[in-house]
Amino acid sequence: MSESKKSDFNIDEESWRKISEHPCYDKNAQHKFGRIHLPVAPKCNIQCNYCERDFDCVNESRPGVTSELLTPQQALEKTRQVLKQYPFIKVVAIAGPGDPLANDETFETFELIKKEFPDVTLCMSTNGLALPEKMPDMIRVGITTLTVTLNAIDPKIEAKICDHIIYKGKVYRGIEGAEIIIKNQLEGIKAAVDAGIVIKINTVLIPGINDHHVVDIAKKMNEMGVYIMNIMPLINQAAFADRRPPTTEERKKAQDECEPYVKQMRHCRQCRSDAYGLLSQDLSQMSEKRRQIIQIKK
Repeated sequence: MSESKKSDFNIDEESWRKISEHPCYDKNAQHKFGRIHLPVAPKCNIQCNYCERDFDCVNESRPGVTSELLTPQQALEKTRQVLKQYPFIKVVAIAGPGDPLANDETFETFELIKKEFPDVTLCMSTNGLALPEKMPDMIRVGITTLTVTLNAIDPKIEAKICDHIIYKGKVYRGIEGAEIIIKNQLEGIKAAVDAGIVIKINTVLIPGINDHHVVDIAKKMNEMGVYIMNIMPLINQAAFADRRPPTTEERKKAQDECEPYVKQMRHCRQCRSDAYGLLSQDLSQMSEKRRQIIQIKK
C-alpha cells in the first residue's frame, strides 16, 4: 500500500477533502495549508520515559512545550486572530502540552471552535489511554482527524517506555500498566476508525527498545484501517536523557520497512503544543516582523 487509495478506507468525500488540506496527512498539503495547536491541556494521565513537559518554554521546538497555557475562551480568541491573519490555516488542533483527553478544557475548547468555525478540521493528538470512554465526546464535538501515540503493541516493550499510567484514579506500573494502555489504545483506534475518524499513528523510534518492533505495529495498524503512520525519532530527555536517538538512516529504514503496510509520514517537524502556521514555519516562534512578512507572502 505504497499509495493510499480512496477504496482502501471507509472515508467519505468530505473527509478526503479535509485530508487534502491537513499538512500532517498529505505531504503536498504541508506547503499550502497550515494548522494551529491550542495549548489548553496541561494534565497528563501517563508518564513516558522520554517526555518532559514545559508550560513556559520559548527556546525549544518539540512536543510537550508551550509558551503559555490558554483557557478555552482565550483559545477561541487566539483562533479568531490567527485565522483572520492566516486564512491558509485549515486545521485547529489540541496536542497538549499534556494529554487532551485528560483535560475537560479540550472539549470546552472544541465546542467553542466548532460553533464559530464550522468548516475547519478539528484534530487531536492523544496517548489513547482514555480514548474508548471519551469517544462519544469526540464524535459530539466533531473531531475528524486523530493522532494516537502508539509505541508498542507488546506489553513487555511498552513497559520499558512508559513509567506509569493513571487510570480510573489508580497508578499502574510495569506490565500491568502497559497491558491497560495498549488494550485501550487498540480499542479506541478501532472505535475511531468505525466512526469514520481518520487516524494517524505516532511511534517514537527508540533504538534498543522498540526499533525491532515497529513493523509489528505497522502490520497491526494495517489490519485496523489506520490511514498513516509517523515514525518519530526519540528526543533524548527526561528518563531517556542518556539514550541514543536513532540516526537518519535508522529512521528511514524503519519507515521503508513499514511502508508496505501503512502510508508513512516523512515530513514531521515534531511540533510544539502552541505551534501555528505551515509545518516549516512555526509562527508562534517568529518575531512580529517575520510574521508580517509571511502574511504578506500568503
